Amino acid sequence: MKLRFSPTSPYVRKVVVCAAERDLDARIERIPTSAFDPETDLSADNPLCKVPVLITDDGARLYDSRVICEYLDSLHDGDKLFPAPPARWTALRRQALGDGMLDAAVLVILENRREEGQRSAPFVARQTAKIASALDALEIEAETFGETVDIGTITLACALGYLDFRFPDEDWRADQPKLAAWFAGFAKRPSMTASVPRDPA
Repeated sequence: MKLRFSPTSPYVRKVVVCAAERDLDARIERIPTSAFDPETDLSADNPLCKVPVLITDDGARLYDSRVICEYLDSLHDGDKLFPAPPARWTALRRQALGDGMLDAAVLVILENRREEGQRSAPFVARQTAKIASALDALEIEAETFGETVDIGTITLACALGYLDFRFPDEDWRADQPKLAAWFAGFAKRPSMTASVPRDPA
């Protein structure tokens, strides 16, 4: 299998963590790809010109991270990252919340990269409010996470890690101590420590 990836993409990180959690890393060749490179051929593998894209052994192109993660989860017979109902609905809900946080965070970053006169402060405020609301909801739920490792907790951990990466001056831990305590433990998993996002040198 081949994975078209960017080392700073939190959606790619979800895939990488899922692969590591199911011992599939060695089966995946990584292809560095920049969706913002004007010369990229990424649209040939994903018409939306986004990473991640997984090219399976039989040549199928899979995207986005939700689809890729579930595909990888289907390649082993052990405990599932996408569990059976009723746990499945909790895992998928948490995945949706984590992905929503990431979507909002990415939109804030892209908006702030526009020329100063073109930026919309109300737009940034709306996205920031979504993140804040999600963090408040997770603080209420954090004590129920326990030792669960599934697509829901993986996505939430990747979202929190992305906030640390792109918004290091925003101290979300101050108002979410229970969530912070859970994340401190989850972030020590080998799959997480091996996939910490870094800007290219």
